[in-house]
Amino acid sequence: MPLRKVSIDREILNLAIPSIVTNITTPLLGLVDVAIVGHMGAAAYIGAIAVGGSMFNMLYWLFGFLRMGSSGMTAQYYGSGDKEGQSRILEQALLVALIAGIIMIALRRPICDATLWFMDVDATTMELARTYFMILIWGAPAVLGNYVMCGWLLGMQNSKATMWISIFINVSNILVSCTFVYALHFNIPGVAIGTLFSQWAGFLLAVSIALLRYDIIPCGIKELLELKGLKRFFRVNGDIFLRTLCLVAVTLWFTRTGARQGEEMLAVNALLMQFFTLFSFFMDGFGFSGEALAGKYIGANDKASLSESVKKICRWGLIVAAIFTILYAAGGDLLLKILSNDMKVVAHAHEYLYWVITIPIAGFLAFTWDGIFIGATATRDMLISMACATAIFFAVYFLAYPAIGNDGLWLAFISYLLGRSIILTIIGRRYHK
Repeated sequence: MPLRKVSIDREILNLAIPSIVTNITTPLLGLVDVAIVGHMGAAAYIGAIAVGGSMFNMLYWLFGFLRMGSSGMTAQYYGSGDKEGQSRILEQALLVALIAGIIMIALRRPICDATLWFMDVDATTMELARTYFMILIWGAPAVLGNYVMCGWLLGMQNSKATMWISIFINVSNILVSCTFVYALHFNIPGVAIGTLFSQWAGFLLAVSIALLRYDIIPCGIKELLELKGLKRFFRVNGDIFLRTLCLVAVTLWFTRTGARQGEEMLAVNALLMQFFTLFSFFMDGFGFSGEALAGKYIGANDKASLSESVKKICRWGLIVAAIFTILYAAGGDLLLKILSNDMKVVAHAHEYLYWVITIPIAGFLAFTWDGIFIGATATRDMLISMACATAIFFAVYFLAYPAIGNDGLWLAFISYLLGRSIILTIIGRRYHK
């Protein structure tokens, strides 16, 4: 039956604006981390943060299903009014997060060694990245737990709570990191300690909000291990896990290729990828609204509202893409100078600036459709589209990189984004008929 009628645009913005505020603190945090190390006087510091960040991206993105799967299934239970289902999803996902985080800590040394070997960086950058990794890995249970909490709260249509949690995490991270780096002169360890502190503090805040605001129904072992629910949980999350493997493969190969071109090129690509990060977190605000609304309307069997929300979310995505295209074209050089005072790196990055200007238009539909598919728990379609886009990335890379170097790497990345957008749009037509 249809839910209470509210303007679809208003629903989208009520979910998207807090999510954008949430997400804008994350790229700003990344920009601050890069800016802090970028003013330490050596490109190796920027490279170490890029490599260290990629190492954690690889680990944590593999468990991105804890957020995405939680939001989609919770939103459907919310739409159908199933409170027991909402609680069961939360507790199952938190249990998986705890186990996975403990395993990561136990295997931290071989994971670090294997990843650094694959990244193939110079000795100075390797040691700095190792230091960063070995401190920050102790936040793994908190990071994965935060994935669960943020996904669950979004599924409950409460993006404002995730906004305050994220603001708290990122502001505390910046404050503690700056204290350890500038006041105590801890350099790379200072950045890692600041992040570790904020990860655990943010997780405790998220759990407190859930317990105080919602009627969480405790599930016994029998309910948590109920076969039908577990089968759906792992089917949805298994597809997202495999999809994430493809995403990690592209990101790691991109960073590895920059590292193999030398310390300076690694720093150049790290600076330029901040443009993608900044855009992606704005676009994810509307992707998150797609998760919450698609899941809610599917759970309520309200097909008309589902169709209308899909059309309008895509329209908002186009508006955001147009704004960022203009912003990057007009102010790209200024942003590079803010990120680093190494004029040699900035000048080299300017040579590839035209690639990042194409990111918004090439990728906005990938972000909006991802959110809608997550809310619909159409995870097999997401996996298929990502596998095809990954194949496009590597095909273009192996054809173009030997001929035109770093330009070929960026061509492969833009082709990958555009491929995701086109494939998801073709598959997603079913949701706005």
